[in-house]
Amino acid sequence: MRAIRVAATGEHDHEPVLGLPGRLPAGEHMLWQGAPDGWALAVQAFHVRKVALYFALLLAWRLSGQLADGASPLQAGTALLAPLALAGLGLGLLGLLAVLSARSTVYTLTNKRVVMRLGMVLTVTYNLPLSQIEAAALRPRAGGTGDLTLRLPASHRLAYLHLWPHARPWRLKRPEPMLRALVDADSAAQRLAQALAATLDADQRAAAAAAAAAAAATPPTPVDAGATAPAPGHAGAPRPAASGPSGGQNGGQSCGPSGGLQPAAA
Repeated sequence: MRAIRVAATGEHDHEPVLGLPGRLPAGEHMLWQGAPDGWALAVQAFHVRKVALYFALLLAWRLSGQLADGASPLQAGTALLAPLALAGLGLGLLGLLAVLSARSTVYTLTNKRVVMRLGMVLTVTYNLPLSQIEAAALRPRAGGTGDLTLRLPASHRLAYLHLWPHARPWRLKRPEPMLRALVDADSAAQRLAQALAATLDADQRAAAAAAAAAAAATPPTPVDAGATAPAPGHAGAPRPAASGPSGGQNGGQSCGPSGGLQPAAA
């Protein structure tokens, strides 16, 4: 499997920690950091193979037209030089954009959040708290790479164009950030799943502690001292237990300390 080395470039030398806008606060530590693979990003996001196929079909159509018009193979080939140069220029620009996008992107996972540093010209940093991530999905890709998609609450709207190409395709109404073209996608997905599970457990413990504190702070309900027990003949009064042949109460079952049913004492 190819390895990605995340290295600082000149425009990001001011970062105190690579890929982060500042140093991590106390209690937060880094779990994983990575970046897209340039070639995989070019194929998956910039579709260089599809564009190359499109140019190849255009060139083949032009060549067949030249030959059908009676041109010699040399003349037909010469006529293709200009379109071939334009096609090569277009593919080169797409590849360059993909490489620049990959080099300027850093994905960071901590025990508190996912940080996405994006932008070829203007750098944008997105901080996505783990507590706000509703779901995450791994999409394996050909060549050993993979994508990690993050779903946020509907109230957390991010601009699709600001995220692209680091967004799930065609989710325009509710964009989903995506960590694209990762060469170690399996490792990143495993660490993200562990961090999300730990965050969920911490949130549940905090909610339980808050509920216990609220219950302890609630004053007890006062009892009316003038209330009297219902008369024996009243519908709400307890009835005497029926006696068995031996004069005692009928045998039955009672709940023991463990909550299970145990034989009652004779």
